[in-house]
Amino acid sequence: MIIEEAEILLAKLPLRFRFETSFGVSQEKWAPLLILRSEGVEGYSEGVMEPSPVYREEWTEGSLQLLRDQLLPAISGRDLESPEDLQACLRPFRGNHMAKAMVEMAWWDLRARQLDLPLWQLLGGTRRDIPVGVSLGIQGSIAQTLEIVGRHLELGYRRIKLKIKPGWDLKVLEAVRGAHPEAVLTADANSSYQVSDLQLFQRIDQLGLDYIEQPLAYDDLVDHAKLQGQLSTSICLDESVLSPADARKALQLDAGRVINIKVGRVGGHLQARRVHDIAQAFGIPVWCGGMLETGVGRAHNLQLSTLPGFSKPGDTSSASRYFTTDLVEQPLEAQNGLMPLPEGPGIGVTLNRDFLAKVTQARWTWKPA
Repeated sequence: MIIEEAEILLAKLPLRFRFETSFGVSQEKWAPLLILRSEGVEGYSEGVMEPSPVYREEWTEGSLQLLRDQLLPAISGRDLESPEDLQACLRPFRGNHMAKAMVEMAWWDLRARQLDLPLWQLLGGTRRDIPVGVSLGIQGSIAQTLEIVGRHLELGYRRIKLKIKPGWDLKVLEAVRGAHPEAVLTADANSSYQVSDLQLFQRIDQLGLDYIEQPLAYDDLVDHAKLQGQLSTSICLDESVLSPADARKALQLDAGRVINIKVGRVGGHLQARRVHDIAQAFGIPVWCGGMLETGVGRAHNLQLSTLPGFSKPGDTSSASRYFTTDLVEQPLEAQNGLMPLPEGPGIGVTLNRDFLAKVTQARWTWKPA
């Protein structure tokens, strides 16, 4: 398969609610999209980089320039019959996993559509309905938190993840646990604590959380291993795992006992599947995290989550929670904590082109030289 044309779009959508984490507050979603074309077929992907490098080092403007000036020219004229072929073209470029993932994920979608197969079959998936949880941002008060938690439990979500940060942690977790003693609860710190906060985490350790996600530095494994050794609650690694090698090292160190696999963060589906396989070899559960994606990225997450090791509910909750109108035509909505896969080849969704045209802020077209 030779890529004949690529189109990059940058869309901006308002979020339906204010979403606060330790990084700051989001009220809109910037969604970079890549469309690859070959032999009359298109494949789609969505970038998960942020406008500023607050999650990892990559950021939107820099990633899109790299995509236009380096990554797409690197595949020019190449016959890409496998994801390994594509990976070989991109390997000389160090890091930049999210930008590489845009190319790789669009290739997978394009290839699956050419074969008239759903992507989950090419990936080796085993299920059609995906258990999902919900990620709740920092609220204005504990009372507001209890209200939104109760509402989402009533909707059937199978795990409640609460964002925490210094000063907004133990009291809110205690309140939610007290109100919902049987709920599956997790806390996501987004790298906002230090190993010196051990006493706080030992108190959180008494609350019966399913796991504590990425409590320490975004690029750390050693201190996570120290902390994990003093807690009974599992640590879940997110930002710290960028590759299969990172996953192996983390599990050998016992730096965590759960891994959040974000396909964009690790460089695409091939790498995500390898992280999944390493976790299975260690007997460690994984789940698929989210980055407030539109329907394009959400559909890719669902396809990946069909792999057997994804035994914990992911972040792929209903798209209507986030957007009044989505970038895809198919509704991606959970029912009683289960998200059905969209039907059809590839990732199973088609672009809502009229709406996409309204919210696109920039557009570039690339053709091989």
